[in-house]
Amino acid sequence: MAHVALIPGLSRGSVGAVCTQAASWGLKASTLRHLTLARVDFFIPGVSVVGGFSICSSPQRLERDRIIELAVKYADHPPAVWVHNKCTLDSEVALRVGGEFFFDPQPTDAPRNLILIAGGVGINPLLSILRHSADLHRDHADKGRSYEIGTVKLFYSAKNTSELLFKKDILDLVHEFPEKISCSFHVTKQTAQISAELKPYVTDGRITEKEIRDHISAETLFYVCGPPPMTDFFSKHLESCHVPKEHICFEKWW
Repeated sequence: MAHVALIPGLSRGSVGAVCTQAASWGLKASTLRHLTLARVDFFIPGVSVVGGFSICSSPQRLERDRIIELAVKYADHPPAVWVHNKCTLDSEVALRVGGEFFFDPQPTDAPRNLILIAGGVGINPLLSILRHSADLHRDHADKGRSYEIGTVKLFYSAKNTSELLFKKDILDLVHEFPEKISCSFHVTKQTAQISAELKPYVTDGRITEKEIRDHISAETLFYVCGPPPMTDFFSKHLESCHVPKEHICFEKWW
């Protein structure tokens, strides 16, 4: 386990009546693997419950700045309460990195297309993969010798546009790489008017099987993260469409 110093409160936003806060962690240890990882567990002094949160930053942020970013939703869970209400600059916790929900291509691997399917706060690890994909595109354009990724399509569902976390970050990447990165925001209970900037990307209703089925190919990997019923539904749907199990990766949040 690594010991890390906390840099809290870099940004704050609200999801309905629920507050979310992004936190960045400056690493003191250099042994963490250069990956987009599903989650980290951290052990807070004085808190008996282990915290588990998804990484939403790219591996290059870790390599360049020795920082990882976690989006921590406010909840009654003791570690979340501590992050929001008790942590201070340079608070220290013990951190353990793990999980199998990541995209870690090697330079000689064949190009892959990615379909990312997110529900609610399930966007966190998928944002990490999306940011990593953008870094790979930049590296390939600049150096021409790094991994050549295919296209990336994000399907992201929430109750309304105010609950679409990181939407500006996502659209910034879509605008930067219009031929490589695309997104489709789905809202299920939208009542307010949708902004002009978001409207071209928003669909009323849930993500459908047909939308996902239209992107199935031998070169495509699928990543699903959201509520358990959603992840179960899409992983089973993909299997029924004869997508190899090794091309389907999912992470459930509870």
